Amino acid sequence: MMDTQLQAQLFLADQRGCSQFDYFRSYHCFSFGQYVDEHKLPFGALQVLNDDTLTAGNRIRMQVESTTDVVILPIVGGLEYKSSLGDGFLEAGQAQLFSLASSMDYEIINPYETDLINFIQIWLTNNSSDFTPGLRQTRFDLSDKNKLLPAFSINENALRSRGFIGKFDGREDGIYKLENPETNGVFVFVLNGVFEVQDRLLHERDGLSLMNVQEPAVEFEALSNDAILLLLEIPLHRK
Repeated sequence: MMDTQLQAQLFLADQRGCSQFDYFRSYHCFSFGQYVDEHKLPFGALQVLNDDTLTAGNRIRMQVESTTDVVILPIVGGLEYKSSLGDGFLEAGQAQLFSLASSMDYEIINPYETDLINFIQIWLTNNSSDFTPGLRQTRFDLSDKNKLLPAFSINENALRSRGFIGKFDGREDGIYKLENPETNGVFVFVLNGVFEVQDRLLHERDGLSLMNVQEPAVEFEALSNDAILLLLEIPLHRK
């Protein structure tokens, strides 16, 4: 669904692509792997936003084809990760950034004996001339409610990708002012609950991309208690 006035596109949860195996299920906002939809192309630097569930005791291995910043956000449960850059454990309230050169990979492991884990994978292209592979971890406290909390920040030459997350009470509203409205767009993804974003109703696991925001600011309101919003400001690589 397109809105030419604001250049907005809805990514409804029940219309996402899906890759499913006995031990792993992945929902794709954008074309990914065997799932191809000409109407769901990458949003600027944002190539992948996958909503993944991994069963107990299992692992998945992911490999990037080009220089990519990968952000992992645990939603339910914790996870282990392994890569040539380092290993570690990640839990809800943390975000892990992998800055990976072409053909580098990483593994996500469910360490539990009986429980599923759910996590978000975000891939962002990075063509920076001084790109260096590395790991970085950030923390945020969702008990600090009714505000957007920084989750990650990635520099690419003169451009920057930024990610925020926040938990909101019902009828609490907010506004996000773009750092670089001339070059960037905004992608929002509802992790829990219901929001109204720029006069559009979004339910759990719905997404919305926004270009040419006029204010330049994005307005939103939570319509349920403990609603959680993920907001990304993304370079669109436009001149």
